[in-house]
Amino acid sequence: QVQLVESGGGSVQAGGSLTLSCAYSGYKYNSWCMAWFRQGPGERQAVAAIDTDDSTHYADSVKGRFTISKDRFKGTLILQMNSLKPEDTGMYYCAAKPYGGAWETLAFYEWWGQGTQVTVSS
Repeated sequence: QVQLVESGGGSVQAGGSLTLSCAYSGYKYNSWCMAWFRQGPGERQAVAAIDTDDSTHYADSVKGRFTISKDRFKGTLILQMNSLKPEDTGMYYCAAKPYGGAWETLAFYEWWGQGTQVTVSS
């Protein structure tokens, strides 16, 4: 059974940094696409992803500020967030699916974590 557990959220002032982690286990496929989504006041939206070929994708709003990476030895997906803005506030979810492509499409992801809250104050 696949399990995803997020950590690292918190409160920070604008311009600050946070590092989110997603510990994953139980995965039996050779490769998968893993992503971070953010749920603000509106719908849940994709923030960044590492695809099955290890290519990375970012939402335009976070390009140059966020970095997604994966530590396979530790079984951890990481999102380094720098130069945070109030609009980055939201619940951040780790998600995964056993095939690549369409990284921004929420419905394609099969496994989800419980989320970790990020609050950025101005």
